[in-house]
Amino acid sequence: MESEIGHNTSFFRFEDLRVYHKSLEYVNWVHQVTRSFPASDSVSLATKFLNASAAIALNIAEGSSRGRSQFVVHLKQSKTAIRECVVFTSLAKMAGYFDDDQEEESREHLQEMTKMVGALIGSLQRGNGKKNGNHRDTDEETE
Repeated sequence: MESEIGHNTSFFRFEDLRVYHKSLEYVNWVHQVTRSFPASDSVSLATKFLNASAAIALNIAEGSSRGRSQFVVHLKQSKTAIRECVVFTSLAKMAGYFDDDQEEESREHLQEMTKMVGALIGSLQRGNGKKNGNHRDTDEETE
């Protein structure tokens, strides 16, 4: 959307965030890959996986309309949804619904979003006057 002053801006602030667009790409990816899950599992694992992936984007969108501290809370909820997707990725692999490449692709998406959300949290907290050393919110788990 072109603003009156001549630069591109979005009416909804969250639409300017790269992590929001990455989360939408992941929701789309999950939607595509879970279509191949067996019908017997489509109501349980596929639906829960899709809901968790959507929660990443939804929390970013909802939090962006709040103050900094509430945005941080919603971003942390996005990180919780990311971790849920890690579990669903593992379950899909164990059930034979994901091959090695799909598991790796899911994990790469999730790791990238974790870093991006963590960086956004850090940026918001520094904006609140917190120093880097006072609060640490990272997911540096290695496989």
